Amino acid sequence: MQPLILLCGLLCDETIWADVPSRLASVANAHVMSFAGFSSITDMARQVLAAAPPRFALAGHSMGGRVALEVWRLAPQRVTALALLNTGVHPPRESEYDNRGLLVRLARRQGMAALADEWLPPMMGASPDRVAQVMPALKAMVQRATAESFARQINALLQRPDARSVLPSITVPTLLLSGANDTWSSLSQHADMQRSVPHSKLVEIAGAGHMSPIERPDAVARALKGWLSGVDSSSAAARGG
Repeated sequence: MQPLILLCGLLCDETIWADVPSRLASVANAHVMSFAGFSSITDMARQVLAAAPPRFALAGHSMGGRVALEVWRLAPQRVTALALLNTGVHPPRESEYDNRGLLVRLARRQGMAALADEWLPPMMGASPDRVAQVMPALKAMVQRATAESFARQINALLQRPDARSVLPSITVPTLLLSGANDTWSSLSQHADMQRSVPHSKLVEIAGAGHMSPIERPDAVARALKGWLSGVDSSSAAARGG
């Protein structure tokens, strides 16, 4: 059973991946990592490498995708396959500093419940019924974090490495995945990334936005299972099997 590490994004914990690992149990032993309190993408990546087995498949959601790319940059020989979900590679745009700063001030002045009400709804792209079903868990997830931890993660994102130059160096089977209704990290953005990554596949998740692993865990798990099956096939070919 191959080891798989699932990386969480901004303000996210195991909740975002909750229904995915069990769906992958036949092909992978999945472990979720989150990054509360971290203020550097590189430090997050180093934490992954410190906790991970010698060789592992790696999937990152949102900010976790940027961490996954930094893990690859630091130690490509340890990564057997890479999946980048609802993420990006570009450095911050000027407007991002102001927009993220507003959210940090909201969290500090009005609390994490107010932040959840402001931050979460625009990211959702599932049906109204599905959004209503998962929103309580997502709001509870945000409220478990602190404004200071949020500010530190925002600092990590605003100081993030420009990962565009990393993409052509990726030599392992790579999955690029986004929700059809993701307005934060669009499918077209992932298509642009795919053109720079050898051995990559692009998957669109219908009925999902930026939080696709919890909005459509069934479809996300199917895509990950297909990606991991490809890793198995590659390994067998390498062994002459």
